[in-house]
Amino acid sequence: MIEIVTDWRGLPDGLKGAAVAIGAFDGVHRGHQAVIAAARDAAAALGAPLGVISFDPHPRRWFQPDAAPFRLMTPAQMARALDPLGVDRLYLLPFDSDMAALSDDSFAREVLAGPQVARSAVGHSDGLGIRHAAVGFDVTYGKGRTGSPEGLRRHGYSSGDTVSVAAPVDDPDGLKLASSAVREAVRAGDMQRAAAILGRPFAIEGEVIHGDKRGRTIGVPTANIRLGDYMRPAFGVYATRTRLPDGRLVDGVSSLGLRPMFALEEPLLEVWLFDFDGDLYSQTVETELIAFLRGEQAFPDLDALKAQIEADAEAARAALAPG
Repeated sequence: MIEIVTDWRGLPDGLKGAAVAIGAFDGVHRGHQAVIAAARDAAAALGAPLGVISFDPHPRRWFQPDAAPFRLMTPAQMARALDPLGVDRLYLLPFDSDMAALSDDSFAREVLAGPQVARSAVGHSDGLGIRHAAVGFDVTYGKGRTGSPEGLRRHGYSSGDTVSVAAPVDDPDGLKLASSAVREAVRAGDMQRAAAILGRPFAIEGEVIHGDKRGRTIGVPTANIRLGDYMRPAFGVYATRTRLPDGRLVDGVSSLGLRPMFALEEPLLEVWLFDFDGDLYSQTVETELIAFLRGEQAFPDLDALKAQIEADAEAARAALAPG
């Protein structure tokens, strides 16, 4: 089980000395996985734990608090995505006023703080004491985003930790392996392309809340989930798979959006789970958006809506069928 560490200050020695990959890693897509693989190789060579350094909230949210929702995953989803990659420790560092004020040199010395720096009178000894840093070729860090891979290498020369820079990953199908490309695909409802970049389906995790229960009146009870800070996928109907708290994956069909017939103020994910009868209120579930079926539309009455939902369910079962 991956260990989550939420600060770099005042850590016991047992939480220091890892080989780490550094980045926002929103989505933990295949490009991110190449950076983590470089850190994994270094960890094996050094006999060190494998760590990932990320930030909460995402730096973009700190600097643009009024920006539209854009996240691809929650911290809990990030930890689950990192676990099968062999990551021992997720350093989920708070991105606050202190972090935002650090220069690139201060970030390297105070947060990363390689072992020789920690033992010397230079800099601070209160950091992570990393032994290796793996970064993407285009990484920036520090106030004004002035830090670069070469800057990290210079820091490594004086501190004793080593640095590797992952080159861009070539995809045989020509996919751009970047979080921006995932967002573009999800925004367009192209869930197959999003999954190809991520290496798994895009999924929304959240607590099941009470809705207006209209679905029950037409025999379609739904689990309702707020989108929060997730980026907004194309509004419409999806074939989905939902992971329940007990680990079961249940096929279903889901409506995501503002429901034109009922004019919601905030978009909602409403999941109809096939062949399921249970109470999920106040529990956390994760719903994978497998295939986009159609856009949102209004219907003249509930009978017409029910007929369309039945057609959507048939289309979803076909989309989710093996093979």
